[in-house]
Amino acid sequence: MSGNVWGYLSDSGYRAGTVLEGFGVEAVDGSIGKVDKHSDDVDSAHLVIDTGPWILGRRVVLPAGIVTGIDQQEKKVYVGRTKDEIKGAPDFEGAGHESSADHLHQVGVYFGGFPLV
Repeated sequence: MSGNVWGYLSDSGYRAGTVLEGFGVEAVDGSIGKVDKHSDDVDSAHLVIDTGPWILGRRVVLPAGIVTGIDQQEKKVYVGRTKDEIKGAPDFEGAGHESSADHLHQVGVYFGGFPLV
């Protein structure tokens, strides 16, 4: 994927103001955890995923542009990446780090989109 990964795809099912915290997250090859935090800021929309025991309680930031679908009834977010791709994402260091320009730049480059300027 190339382009701006910091906005939801038009066919993802996301509507502005939707609360995604607590939704399960499904990669193309299985469950990866739950949405811990969500930002729908213009040009930097992203999810912070708590992976639970899957990768030892690690949290990762995923850009909104990799969300392929949202099921409101099942409370699930679907992302177009594999578990291994998500596992290899840049390390998340804790509160506030998910919105740091440097971290978002690294995440944007990793997921194949234009980095934040």
